[in-house]
Amino acid sequence: MPPPLMVQFRAGDAGPWRIERMLPVTGAALPAATHLAILEGTAPPPPGAAAWSLRGSTGNLRYTHRSEADSLAARQAGLGRPAARCAALIPIRKNAAWWSLAQDERRAILEEESQHIAIGMEYLPAISRRLHHSRELGEPFDFITWFEYAPEHAAAFDEMLRRLRAKPEWGFVEREVDLRLRRLD
Repeated sequence: MPPPLMVQFRAGDAGPWRIERMLPVTGAALPAATHLAILEGTAPPPPGAAAWSLRGSTGNLRYTHRSEADSLAARQAGLGRPAARCAALIPIRKNAAWWSLAQDERRAILEEESQHIAIGMEYLPAISRRLHHSRELGEPFDFITWFEYAPEHAAAFDEMLRRLRAKPEWGFVEREVDLRLRRLD
């Protein structure tokens, strides 16, 4: 597993990704913006003012068993594929009831009840994703997930989200924003 990577998602009027849609699914929206830049490590921000910025860190897979982690690594395509011109940024904050559960209880809801990992694996390698943890950074969201896919896989991505949002795990979500983007280059 690669070392943790600090990532900043910076929205404003500049960046290689054009924001096509920003929908508050649950809770408050984010301020309007037209573009998104993704800054990894200590990369300098693009010119222009930021409408908002979210930070997260990659790291260990907290709710994943070894066999699941191995399957994910074997099946997932990397980010930045030329054909993957579409993306989604989905920041989520879970409620206090979620965080009051022990980690094994959260794992049981996430996978044994909701099949979160199993559902996501059905859409690999067409949909790539990278999870960022933000709760420990004092950010307004607990998790930020970045997805990339080719335009012809947009319907499959929407189907995956519908399936995940219908599961018991989503009863613990108190804020979620769904941003859809298209790469400009």
